[in-house]
Order: sequence, then C-alpha cells, then structure tokens
Amino acid sequence: MSVMNVRRRLIPTVATAALGLTTLTACSSEGDAAGNTDKFDVVASFYPMQFLAEQIGGEHVNVTTLTEPGQEPHDLELSTRQTADLGEADAVLYLKTLQPAVDEAVAQSGVKTKIDAATLTKLEDHGSVEHEHEGEEAPAEEAPAEEEEHALDPHIWLDPVKYAEVAEGVAKALEKADPDHAADYRKNADALAKKLADLNTQFTDGLKNTRTKVFFTNHAAFGYLAERYGLTQEAISGLDPESEPSPARIKELQTEAKADGVTTVFYETLVSDKTAKTLAQDANLKTDVLDPLEGITDKSKGEDYFQVMESNLKSLKTALGAK
Repeated sequence: MSVMNVRRRLIPTVATAALGLTTLTACSSEGDAAGNTDKFDVVASFYPMQFLAEQIGGEHVNVTTLTEPGQEPHDLELSTRQTADLGEADAVLYLKTLQPAVDEAVAQSGVKTKIDAATLTKLEDHGSVEHEHEGEEAPAEEAPAEEEEHALDPHIWLDPVKYAEVAEGVAKALEKADPDHAADYRKNADALAKKLADLNTQFTDGLKNTRTKVFFTNHAAFGYLAERYGLTQEAISGLDPESEPSPARIKELQTEAKADGVTTVFYETLVSDKTAKTLAQDANLKTDVLDPLEGITDKSKGEDYFQVMESNLKSLKTALGAK
C-alpha cells in the first residue's frame, strides 16, 4: 500500500542560515569547569548544543556539558555542582522543554547570556505517533478532541536545515556576548553553514527515490527529518523514549509493516532496544541503529554530529530501498 506523508513540507533553504565549522574544538565535559578559565565559558545542556558551541566558538570558548556521554538527556537531573557551574558561566545554550531540570536551573541562574535553541527556529507539533493510511479515517470514537494538545517536538537538530537556523542564532548570540572574537565566530559559523547545507543535499538526493517512504523507530525523534525529506516516521513510543507502547500499538505496527513494505525496525544506542527487537522478531523484520544523536558514546557510528548523521542516512537508504 502506498503511504504518503500528508504533513506540510518545508522548503529546504539554508541561504539564510550562515553558520560555520572550525577544526578547532573547545573543551567538553572533561574540560575546565565553567567560570574557571580565561576563555568565554559556555555551558551546553546536551550534545547537539555542545557541538554547536564548540564548532562556532572554536578556540575562544570553553564548553562544558550538563549531560555526560551515554546519559539519556530527557530525564536528566542536575547535581549541586552542575547547578553551581551553570551559575558561573558566561553563557548557557539549551533547548527548552527537552530537559525540565535544565529549564528550571537556567531560569533561576544569573547567567547573562541565555540562548534557548527553541526560540531560534520553529518547533512543530507532529501529532500522535500513528499516521492514517490513504483513504482511511480514524473511528469517530477515537478522534482526538478539538482542544487536545500534543507536545511540541524538540528534536530539531535531526533536520540539518533547522539545525542550521539554530546555529545561526547561536553565532549571533556569541558575537553579541563576546564582540572581541565576533569575526572568528562569524567565520566559523559560515563554514558550519556550508557543511550543513552539504548534509542536507546528501539527504535530499539519497532519499529522493526509495521503494518505501515509511520507517519504524524506537521513539518519535525523527519527525522533522521525515517531514524534510518526504518520509513517514512510525514510532513505537512517543517523544519520550522511556514511554511504553500499548499492545494495540505493537499489533498495529505489525500490520503496517506488511502494508507499507517496511523491512527494518530502528533502535537507539542510549535506550533499551528490547521492544524494538521483539517487534522485529514477531514481524520478521530486520533491525538497525538510527541514532537520534542525543549523545556520542563508543557505541555511536561516528565521532561527531556529521559522521553519525551520514551513518543514519546510509541506514535509511538501505531500509527504505533507495534506488
């Protein structure tokens, strides 16, 4: 059965997102604590924010992260030391709503430069984890109430175009907060913009012609990526990777795998793969990793954002039957 993603398509433009990359990276979580260096001290909430701060800031910034490698970021709880370090920073870069503990700490801190990535691009409501098949309608008794609200999807970094928009905002914030090094921040930002534009082109070309457009994931992290490249994400769980799917949801996915020509169930590196592998076994499907890039560990298929995203593209092309 042919399935189309009926969500609004976004036009992948990166011309306005002038961002950059430098080969010089700043200190990460193993580096000096925020406030204790002669550099511009930035505290990042988790890896995608850390990567932007390091790439744009380069040699002028000292970056520490609140989420250690291998730690699942959604349920992060901050230590007293982390909260204190946050208060000593020159800037904090975070994504509001993803980590409530970080949101609270930032709100209570006296940090002068607070950069909320959620304000630098548009967050969208990708609805429930299910999609409707062509010609099908949800039963009336299951239709959501008009006033029902879904959470806005925070996983903007998995869309290179949206990530570029965020990076441009980060660059501008650093230029304003640390004007002595503004020229270098801009140079680094412009280089990063080009790399993200190239990545977007790789995804666009690589996923343009595939046997199926539907892919199964462990949790609903890939809504922006799916929308950008004309795909349909089917998630076992919702936006929270720790949420448990209902038996009805598992049965539904088994049926849809046959209808949509799905070959693979994707799981992640930072959360349990048990449910994904059980679904795959019961539905006679393959398994593979599709990394939501919430942290880099020795299990990651790559050492940084770009390497892991390129690995994700390769996995998607195989699973979707790219031609």
